[in-house]
Amino acid sequence: MDVSRPARWSLRIWTWLALAFLYLPLLVIAILSFNTATSLAWPPEGFTTDWWSTAWDAEAPREALWNSVKLALVATLIAMVLGTFAAFAMQRFDFFGKQAVSFLFVLPIALPGIVTAIALRNTFDREILGFRIGFGFRSLVIAHATFCIVIAYNNVVARLRRSSPNLLEASADLGAAGFQTFRYVTFPLTRSALASGGILAFALSFDEIVVTTFTAGSGYLTLPQWILANISRPNNVPLVNVIATFTMIVSIPLAYLAQRLSEHEPGR
Repeated sequence: MDVSRPARWSLRIWTWLALAFLYLPLLVIAILSFNTATSLAWPPEGFTTDWWSTAWDAEAPREALWNSVKLALVATLIAMVLGTFAAFAMQRFDFFGKQAVSFLFVLPIALPGIVTAIALRNTFDREILGFRIGFGFRSLVIAHATFCIVIAYNNVVARLRRSSPNLLEASADLGAAGFQTFRYVTFPLTRSALASGGILAFALSFDEIVVTTFTAGSGYLTLPQWILANISRPNNVPLVNVIATFTMIVSIPLAYLAQRLSEHEPGR
């Protein structure tokens, strides 16, 4: 479809305005992480890297960072296993109530985070069948896995829907066993989707704050919780800027990699 020159320029302008609206605040935080002042005042008063060295030596944010990484890794691993199995089951088999089950799989990511957080907190705080989960690392892994499963499930099921079922039939006709078909046909078709889903699930778990606050208890502090607790303390604002900038430096390439992997089509 031909688009007029004014329409093209209008779309370009609105695109750049949207990008500026999204990313200018991030750029401001990155600049303020090198500010000599201890406030969020703009413009910066000077340039220094002292806050970066101070943040590197600070034990509290380093421990919170490790807690977030460890939690995200475990939750992502569980989500990838359960989400992948669920995607294969939903795509390969027909059964009564399939549409309802599919809806239930994606519901946790559609519900407001505060609703999920309250429901999980009430569940973890009660004794069910003589067992009480309580609060801590275990409750956080379960809570984060509930919404990370959706990411892994969506990525894998989308790839399976774009894959031809004739490939599996051809593999069976050629005498391949079930594991051989998975190893040489199914896994190569879905591995980029698996990797993309794992990266997105890790990123989602790493920066989650609402569900974490309700289900962590008092003995486990993640990096987003540390940032939230210290943003109102004037002496720690520069450290918060540094940690936020560091998180962006790590997260943005991961998000780009996940996008590239999700766009990759095996065999092309």
